[in-house]
Amino acid sequence: MEQGFIKVAAATPKITVADCKKNQIVICDMISEMAKEHAKIMVFPELCITGYTCGDLFSQETLLTEASKALDKIVEHTREIDGIVFVGLPWELDGKLYNVVAAINHGKLLGIVPKTNIPNYGEFYELRHFTHFTGKTNFLELEDGSFLPFGTDLLFTCQELKGLVIGAEICEDVWSPNPPSTAHALAGATVMINSSASDELVGKRSFRRELIQGQSKRLSCAYIYANAGEGESTTDLVFSGHNIIAENGSVLQESEPLSSGMIYSEIDLGRLRSERRRMNTFLSIDREHFKVPFSLKIEETKLTRTFARKPFVPSDEKVRKERFEEILNIQAMGLKKRLEHTHCRSAVIGISGGLDSTLALLVTVKAFDLLNLDKSNIVGVTMPCFGTTDRTYQNACKMITCTGATFREVDIKESVMLHLKDIGHSMKDHDVTFENAQARERTQVLMDIANQTNGMVIGTGDMSELALGWATYNGDHMSMYGVNSSIPKTLVRYLVDYCAKTTKDPELRDILLDVLDTPVSPELLPPKDGKISQVTEDLVGPYELHDFFLYYILRFGYTPTKLYRIAKQTFQDVYQKETILKWLKTFYLRFFSQQFKRSCLPDGPKVGTIGISPRGDLRMPSDASSRIWLDEVEKL
Repeated sequence: MEQGFIKVAAATPKITVADCKKNQIVICDMISEMAKEHAKIMVFPELCITGYTCGDLFSQETLLTEASKALDKIVEHTREIDGIVFVGLPWELDGKLYNVVAAINHGKLLGIVPKTNIPNYGEFYELRHFTHFTGKTNFLELEDGSFLPFGTDLLFTCQELKGLVIGAEICEDVWSPNPPSTAHALAGATVMINSSASDELVGKRSFRRELIQGQSKRLSCAYIYANAGEGESTTDLVFSGHNIIAENGSVLQESEPLSSGMIYSEIDLGRLRSERRRMNTFLSIDREHFKVPFSLKIEETKLTRTFARKPFVPSDEKVRKERFEEILNIQAMGLKKRLEHTHCRSAVIGISGGLDSTLALLVTVKAFDLLNLDKSNIVGVTMPCFGTTDRTYQNACKMITCTGATFREVDIKESVMLHLKDIGHSMKDHDVTFENAQARERTQVLMDIANQTNGMVIGTGDMSELALGWATYNGDHMSMYGVNSSIPKTLVRYLVDYCAKTTKDPELRDILLDVLDTPVSPELLPPKDGKISQVTEDLVGPYELHDFFLYYILRFGYTPTKLYRIAKQTFQDVYQKETILKWLKTFYLRFFSQQFKRSCLPDGPKVGTIGISPRGDLRMPSDASSRIWLDEVEKL
């Protein structure tokens, strides 16, 4: 439960219809098993103490009495169990029968939540037995003199873990136009449980998954869905035990079709709370919900859930292709509009033979196609200098020609040497001045060529470089429109690879594949034996780590401790923990100190949920201190 992680479980017992005692034993055994796995929230299906398919047996006093006794046994069984358990059963109140879920914690019955929406269509005929509950919360006096809350507006609130607030609904409730979980979330619930008995039909599994997934996203919550399964009567229906654990639109765990048993995952309360803080349209409205406290022991939750090593890149191949095409279109449409608005007939791009300028050129070609403009009006400029290698130079030249752009070469060696001489800088001193003089000279060349051609300079820098400040101020940092400004380096590589695989030009494909195989480098220092001597990731750190840090810091506000923990797990087969910690410190140092560069970024299109534009997503002061973050890193 440290860092806001809490292990949860959805369970489907193999029940026997109408045998409450046998079902109680199975349920208690599963509770014990889930407790051994350190699950703190345990959810069982609808009416699982009796079985959902009892039919008219629900009118039998004997069944209801045995169900009540079984509940008492389950409550007693949880006395030494550290967790909150939700279990379904029929409950009689004031001469009416209700379909309810009981919440249990440390041997105490916390509350009873009745089903709000009673289905009576198709294969369902629940109104034959159960009653809608439409009143306010009741308080039922128990034999020991205590009072038990009974109502649809109960919220179960953990006293030890901030933000752990649980709302409950039952099966049909989530299928209705106005699910109770919506009101629960607006009243502060971060976790929803659903005790369900949803029968299986062709195509229903995917619809059910999308429903739970969508509700968790809409409400920025975790959703634990436990469904009835094996053991229910198959007179007319089959129940598949389809259990789902979802969080903020992502399915964390899902049971196999037609199965019984348990599924587990860890929900991230910190992530959910961060998402709600971020969304100012998520307005808290408490419709007189009654808060029921419960208790859990704070302990470290062993993580079994995984975190995407490349969070900006979809893992599913089909989704990936669709997403890449969408991203390229957003980039191209952004540039198209800017070219139209400024009446520019020309685009000027510095082509280095590296990944970023390659992507910028491909996007520009796409924008010109959208505008039906002659691609010869794209001016691809190669500007060899002290660090340029033959490999990158040749790729740059061939790529410009291959795309139909106009090739232009401006060797900047003499200009840079003269400039360094003018300011009294030795050519033997390969310091930051030596490097940045080249970057700024290239930008000046591009700007002036753009003036010559009535065009605009297309920026090539990506979001990862901008996050780290790995750009020369008023050098490659500056352009007239930055098409890659919200594309992280890991995604740049995948986009170029996608273009290589989908192009119909075999020559262009070969060039792009070689660019992908070239080490990332600014090429500002002289090569060694004709090869690149300055490898960016040796200097600033692996981009896959920095993009991982960037995503979880900006998207969910993870603390350094939490970020380090999930990074160690995610990259355990790639980097030593000392290496991860080293580059995490580097990230925070550079991210804070280099904000002044991001404060004056050129315009560029946002393509994903993360952006660093000073006009949109990251309105951060340029002189903010990184001390409290670095102090936490030092303690790791």
